[in-house]
Amino acid sequence: MPEGHSVHRIARQFDRNFVGRTVAATSPQGRFAQGAAVLDGRTATAVRAVGKQMFLEFDDDLWLRVHLGMYGAWDFAGEILVDPTIASANGRMGQTNQRGTMLPEGDADDPIMDAAGENSLTSIGAPRRARVHVRMSEQTTGLADEGDDWPPPIVGQVRLRLMTALTCADLRGPTACEVQAPEEVAATIAKLGPDPLVDDVAEGEERFTSVVRRKPTAIGLLLMDQAVVSGIGNVYRAELLFRARQNPHTPGREVREEVVRDLWRDWVRLLRIGVETGQMMTMDDLDPASYRAAMASRDDRHWVYRRAGLPCRICGTAIVVEEVATRKLYWCPSCQK
Repeated sequence: MPEGHSVHRIARQFDRNFVGRTVAATSPQGRFAQGAAVLDGRTATAVRAVGKQMFLEFDDDLWLRVHLGMYGAWDFAGEILVDPTIASANGRMGQTNQRGTMLPEGDADDPIMDAAGENSLTSIGAPRRARVHVRMSEQTTGLADEGDDWPPPIVGQVRLRLMTALTCADLRGPTACEVQAPEEVAATIAKLGPDPLVDDVAEGEERFTSVVRRKPTAIGLLLMDQAVVSGIGNVYRAELLFRARQNPHTPGREVREEVVRDLWRDWVRLLRIGVETGQMMTMDDLDPASYRAAMASRDDRHWVYRRAGLPCRICGTAIVVEEVATRKLYWCPSCQK
């Protein structure tokens, strides 16, 4: 499931490539035909991400709400104007796979490539235009097909296609895709916990701490509850708890207040890193060689996630994996007593 940093990156791409432009909307799959007809021909006026949900505003106070869920993904094609505040353009766009040809200006030297052929450290600076076909999703492992056809051919089950004169975005497999009125958007967002990139950070800390400290629910479940805090998924949950040396089974109300506050502050930091790099980099204080290895390989990027049975990087104890609420929880039973 795409975690919060991915959705914020996707929203930024929509902001640069769709907001202010007339959008053609269709539902090739047919499951969103009525909603697409309502949006077709309108101008995108704003976009925002809150946690794992994105809201794209159109004129006449209409909003498109998209929650990618476990299997949803956006495929982008055409001419992409990359957000200068995030590392992308011939690189990562929120844990993505892409290939394409960058225009020559401003290319970074000696890029770091991961096993999927993704460049994680370019385009933090001036915006660039790139002719690419890019898939934006956590779950994607394959590369999108290149091609010069316009509009791009429809591949697979496309719930929604949004197109401007230059850019195409195809939505596949979302948990939610619906048109909402402003009051419905407000009601949806009101149900979500604080997001460090949306809410006041200090107020978010107080809200998060207050909720966690009165809950009997295990902290490992609370971090995944989008009504408690927005954007944290399976990877960040495991890594945040390890970094805090916190047992995931401790009831929230029994977790020391300073630990709860540290979890929030660490989430603020890791979310920003994720948005900037497109990668869930959760290891600190790496030397240059180790950092490059981590950026090039997901196996070197995390403390405990997907390391079941392997020795803890700190104490050597075998990392444990459990199924909790249908999701895999990774933790060290020694460091996180």
